[in-house]
Amino acid sequence: MHPKALLEAATELVRRVLQLDHPADAVVSRFFREQRALGPRERATLAETAYAVLRRKRLYEHLALSGRGARERRLAMLAFHAPRDFLKAALSDAERDWIDACDAVPPEQLRPEHRHNLPDWLAERLRAQLGDEFDALAAALLQGAPLDLRVNTLLQKREQVAQELQAQGIESTPTLHSPWGLRLAGKPALQQLDAFKRGAFEVQDEGSQLLALLLEARRGEMVADFCAGAGGKTLAIGAAMRNTGRLYAFDVSAHRLDALKPRLARSGLSNVHPIAIAHERDQRVKHLRAKFDRVLVDAPCSGLGTLRRNPDLKWRQSPQDVIELVAKQQAILSGAARLLKPGGRLVYATCSLLPEENEGVAAAFGAANPEFEPLNVAQLLTALKLPQAAELCAPAGDDSELPAGQQMRLWPHRHGTDGFFAAVWQRRA
Repeated sequence: MHPKALLEAATELVRRVLQLDHPADAVVSRFFREQRALGPRERATLAETAYAVLRRKRLYEHLALSGRGARERRLAMLAFHAPRDFLKAALSDAERDWIDACDAVPPEQLRPEHRHNLPDWLAERLRAQLGDEFDALAAALLQGAPLDLRVNTLLQKREQVAQELQAQGIESTPTLHSPWGLRLAGKPALQQLDAFKRGAFEVQDEGSQLLALLLEARRGEMVADFCAGAGGKTLAIGAAMRNTGRLYAFDVSAHRLDALKPRLARSGLSNVHPIAIAHERDQRVKHLRAKFDRVLVDAPCSGLGTLRRNPDLKWRQSPQDVIELVAKQQAILSGAARLLKPGGRLVYATCSLLPEENEGVAAAFGAANPEFEPLNVAQLLTALKLPQAAELCAPAGDDSELPAGQQMRLWPHRHGTDGFFAAVWQRRA
């Protein structure tokens, strides 16, 4: 595609994603369905341009003030994911001079908000949590996330899948903490690989894999993934159970559970039972009260731990949204806890960075439910022989209120994963 046509397409895609009325990945996918003539390289350029605008929106909007023409075009020019010489073939002389001037601005001359590119309310909360680590986190959140796979150990060993990928020219390294994971070099296409089609692996961030590992589901048990969504953790739990027992995948969205079906068919699992429910008090949940050995609650949250892959979330969430989410999280956790039998394990998790969705919800649940004994997560992970388990549970900033290792806290700048939180309880006998 000619540079001018590609820049025009990028301008239109930027215009659409900046409306912020739908998730960016859905907007990009719809745009590509409408533009079927685009090739793989053109799609990659357009998608990366749109995501770059969302990641550095405050900086690019600041720089765009000095330019001329449509705002979305100026933003697309600044973020254009291609060599500058290619871009300049689409520009006027004045635009070339302007883009050169923008590129020449020294980073140290930028204001803090143009370096961290976060909304003020979020930057303030994260800085209060992390102190001197805030800048490192902000820088990490401006990068794209790596591509991690979870090997389906029900079917193959991690080493075997790594060797098969290498034979296809795809380099990988074992994930540092998860015994199931491979981290790929780059972002290769995977869906046409035989290993993908036969269910030998699933795309899943290493941090998400650790949540499934922490549940420690065993053969023959009755287990629930209470907010299963499209089932990434469900599949990991089912494989850990060696396809035995009964694993219920609950979710309020039948549409999300439908996305689990083809993945389930590839996985070789037959012990998974997807169930759409209306809410945490659904009658089907009540009938199963006190019958489960283990329950995972990966609760709906702000998703701010996934900003490397979902940068639009920082512009689509607000403090009021977080308040509403906390109330929902508390209700879901309380409802799901009723499923556990005495001696059962409960894991509460989010992919949020905010303490009110994490430590705050865990503390409120513990205070209201003394029959649930908190477990030390670092000790659990150490018993599972995870390397550097204590580092996965270090508190944020100077927070010393919790016992050492009590809860898991994953940070993009510390651990190279998405941001995750997990707390674990055992129901007293």
